[in-house]
Amino acid sequence: MEFKEYLKNRKIIIGMIHVPALPGTPENKLKPEEIIEKCLQEAKIYQKHGLRAVMIENMHDIPYTKRIGPEIITVMAIIGAEIKKIGLYCGIQILAAANKEAIAAAHSAGMDFIRAEGYVYAHVADEGYIESCAGDLLRYRKAINAEKILIFTDIKKKHSSHAITSDVNIAETAHSAEFFLSDGVIVTGIATGTEAELEEVKQVRKATKNPVLIGSGITDENLKNYWPYSDIFIVGSYIKVNGYWKNELDEKRIAKLMEEFERLSTKTQEEKCKSKQTKQSLEQGF
Repeated sequence: MEFKEYLKNRKIIIGMIHVPALPGTPENKLKPEEIIEKCLQEAKIYQKHGLRAVMIENMHDIPYTKRIGPEIITVMAIIGAEIKKIGLYCGIQILAAANKEAIAAAHSAGMDFIRAEGYVYAHVADEGYIESCAGDLLRYRKAINAEKILIFTDIKKKHSSHAITSDVNIAETAHSAEFFLSDGVIVTGIATGTEAELEEVKQVRKATKNPVLIGSGITDENLKNYWPYSDIFIVGSYIKVNGYWKNELDEKRIAKLMEEFERLSTKTQEEKCKSKQTKQSLEQGF
């Protein structure tokens, strides 16, 4: 089943795989084959706990650059291809703002989606000025026949200054992303692991018909707060040891998160059934 079809009428959790520092980056210590194997093992841990989708991101490649070399794109594509072989949906983000490169890697590896920075409006990130890319990115996706790859787009992205668009609120930004054919909008806190403002999530939910994703700060305790207003939950920091993104996966935390996810999913299904039964009873009564 294509990822777009899988998403219909269901909520999902996407588990983050923070790829170890890649070749040529300051903190690289592992050979490509070791990096690939480590990422594959993390994907299998997620799969064991019932997740159906993961996303790979080169977050250990600090400091980030906007000039991404083929040594990064190639290894990321191989990782994605290996993960797809075990039956998971897989997405990719290449930092910083390497959205076109992510589409290319996803297409070559058979991945399902990308996470894009700077899709609409511009902002200043710690890597520098990030220009909007929707027009060029969608034309590139079309040109290489990669239209089945979904593009989830950050709006008012974390780790960034949005002073130059301070007169455009997050709801207007979400609406613009939808108008520019985004496949889903991502709301985050101000930094990795920081909760998204619930009021902003509510505003975005009202402003767009697109899927709404929470891109930071999700835990087993706050998942219920975002549940009515969001469709997809990208989780990374919380499910690491001590809740820190650089650490190894913590299977106890993954299990707790998935237990809460299943509880909320079951509750939602029960409410839908009750609502349907009530509607049928009213119709029969008339």
